[in-house]
Amino acid sequence: MTGSNGPIRVEVTRAGCVESLHEVDAVIVSTSGSVLESWGDPGRLVLPRSSVKPIQAVPLITSGAADAFNLTDLELALACSSHNAEPAHVSAVVRWLGMVGATPEDLKCGTHPPLYGPAAFDLARSGVEPDASYNNCSGKHAGFLSVCRHEGLSFDRYLEASHPLQRDSVTPALEQWCGIDLSGQVPGVDGCGIPVWPVPLSHLANGWVRMGAGRVGSAEYRLLSAMRSEPFYVAGTGRACTRLILDSTGGTVVKTGAEGVFCGTVPDDGIGIALKVRDGASRASGVVMAWILHSLGRFPETDDEVVTNQAGTVVGTIRVGT
Repeated sequence: MTGSNGPIRVEVTRAGCVESLHEVDAVIVSTSGSVLESWGDPGRLVLPRSSVKPIQAVPLITSGAADAFNLTDLELALACSSHNAEPAHVSAVVRWLGMVGATPEDLKCGTHPPLYGPAAFDLARSGVEPDASYNNCSGKHAGFLSVCRHEGLSFDRYLEASHPLQRDSVTPALEQWCGIDLSGQVPGVDGCGIPVWPVPLSHLANGWVRMGAGRVGSAEYRLLSAMRSEPFYVAGTGRACTRLILDSTGGTVVKTGAEGVFCGTVPDDGIGIALKVRDGASRASGVVMAWILHSLGRFPETDDEVVTNQAGTVVGTIRVGT
């Protein structure tokens, strides 16, 4: 694949008709930062959302916190995750918090029911109210608290841009890996409360290819290795991130973000990938990432999604258009 193209079109079909259409900007870059292939506008500003969690987790290792608390691949994968809040996810987060002398009450990410339907139904039937450990971002926040504890920083306001954790560690990591200067910019607020900064799509891909090029033993290498080793803890049952990491070749690691962002790297090919669905539809982003990886020979299928009705009958597809 070489060159620039119009935006990728994702078609939602029913009864043989295209019922809805999503347009997607996407870019593939090399380790040198060169654009190898693009669709739509590779320079558009995007809010990366959860797609940069592995980058935000780099200080967990470089600070020494991960080793000080004897964190395993499971915790490192959780630090990069947007998990389903299945029982194994929640118990792992709570256990990790205990390792650093914290509790779910210390998490400032807010709460919501589990993303995984069966887990949400089970929780509702139990009558238990979800706490912040059920938030899909709780693993990332457990990582933040680990750094704070290790460096003697206050947990109070740890998610604000002016807190030393964000100001001196997390934001500089994003600048370093994506090759951007955020000085003078005002961040937005992500769904879990931390700062979110606009990043050009191609720079987001650059951040991912650099993460994938890390030497053995480096922070980035350890984080991506953990995601490959524990893909269930990156997302969970039925999720695109888990499936794509499990079934792709070339050392592929991917991570989704809200509003139709999806990023990844294929270290064996020396490439980084970033994409953004223009209307924010996450139902299209995983389909496009699978399509790109399939086009690169790294994923066995195009992984079209099916549309089902309330009875579970397949009534259509979500696919990349021709």
